[in-house]
Amino acid sequence: MNIALLLIIALSVAMDVTAVAASFALKRFSFRDIAKLALTFGSFQFAMALAGALGGNAANRYLEHWDHWIAFALLAWVGGKMIHEALEDHCDEVEKVDPNLPLHTLFVLGVATSIDALAVGATLPTLELPLATSAAVIGVVSFGMSFVGAWAGRAIGEKFGSRVEILGGIVLIAIGVWSVAEHFIGD
Repeated sequence: MNIALLLIIALSVAMDVTAVAASFALKRFSFRDIAKLALTFGSFQFAMALAGALGGNAANRYLEHWDHWIAFALLAWVGGKMIHEALEDHCDEVEKVDPNLPLHTLFVLGVATSIDALAVGATLPTLELPLATSAAVIGVVSFGMSFVGAWAGRAIGEKFGSRVEILGGIVLIAIGVWSVAEHFIGD
């Protein structure tokens, strides 16, 4: 097994979850919420990478035409919601932090950030990497990086408040736009 290649793949796939976790955690989440966010991202990355490896090219061929639009729609929705809530908070001069991270939001973020892991998983057999181990490494690296990203986002959010939440929403939307642009640039 080529451990260096596997780590490069895992780090590459985890970049978007790190950015999303940092952006989303600007709401000054608790340690528990950060752990839930990181666990969601790690679990989705693991499951999608494994599904991609087991489903192979059939699922990948279908999703490659839509994955960028799905990611864009989900990230734009979450980012827009963050911006709206930050502006609402700013206008009211009251910090309204939801003490819970809703399950539906975790699910949407998990799906939006793990579509790439599905495609990467489909390549694992061609790279002659062990499927379950590779998917587990992708999940663990995604968990770790999203935890660190969320922790950093939380620290920034505590310092700068709702103004930086607007920036976080913009970052999420930008990641979605980049997903679409990358698809068209690659074609």
